[in-house]
Amino acid sequence: MKRKDDRKVSINWLEKAREHWNNTGKERPPFAIEPKKGQRSVWDFPRPPIIEKIDKQITVNCQGKKIVDSHNSLAVLETASPPTYYIPKSDIEINKLVKILGKTSLCEWKGNAIYWTLKALIDQPIAWSYPNPFSEFSALKDHIAFYPQHLECYIDGKQVEAQASKFYAGWITPDLVGPFKGEMGTEHW
Repeated sequence: MKRKDDRKVSINWLEKAREHWNNTGKERPPFAIEPKKGQRSVWDFPRPPIIEKIDKQITVNCQGKKIVDSHNSLAVLETASPPTYYIPKSDIEINKLVKILGKTSLCEWKGNAIYWTLKALIDQPIAWSYPNPFSEFSALKDHIAFYPQHLECYIDGKQVEAQASKFYAGWITPDLVGPFKGEMGTEHW
């Protein structure tokens, strides 16, 4: 049973984690690339992050086999990062995925994440989800996000570029400018 003191420590940690961010999307830093017409700067995305509904076709393939096809996804937009796309479980070949037991992480905005792999790639994380997200991100419940580093991910038929990171999994498209979190020397962003 959790003690009241444990909950207080947990809430204090969460508040401190949320307060330490300097870049919040209110002002672009001098090193940010200026977007051209039709582009968006990831430095204009807010922190805390927001969710944007996406009706473009999102597909994800593994070795040429489709595991995702959706026109009803959610994108999480957060300062300095390309969007991450959350696909409803109903649009995923869920029988091809398995949860990785014991692998979890905590996001100060979204909550506790669990990780997924393909049955053919046991223990190689290819996706994650938030089974019980914090209330501000309850829309992510029953959605799964995929790492473009390990899969072929497309938006309206155009393959995305993976964010330069083993942890972050933003989808870089030609309409985005950075620099992007995850590149060498960006850990403090």
